[in-house]
Amino acid sequence: MTIRMVYFAWVRERIGTGEESVEPPATVATVADLVDWLAGTSAPHAEAFANRSRLRAAIDQDFVPLDTPIGSAQEIAIFPPVTGG
Repeated sequence: MTIRMVYFAWVRERIGTGEESVEPPATVATVADLVDWLAGTSAPHAEAFANRSRLRAAIDQDFVPLDTPIGSAQEIAIFPPVTGG
């Protein structure tokens, strides 16, 4: 299954791209599993995903916790916490 990954803010800057297509192995079941798998693909990914407490996610544009199953996701976004004011 191909998933479009979208990265925002400092996550994008550390990885060096705003988006990429990935084909994770079948053992990747949750967003957290995906983050772990991606962290093993390159040093920039490892740096961007080193501290999970600083990451938020969305599946097909709906905010989700990192332990959410990927299911049939077409797009997963990873970004830092958002603050407003």
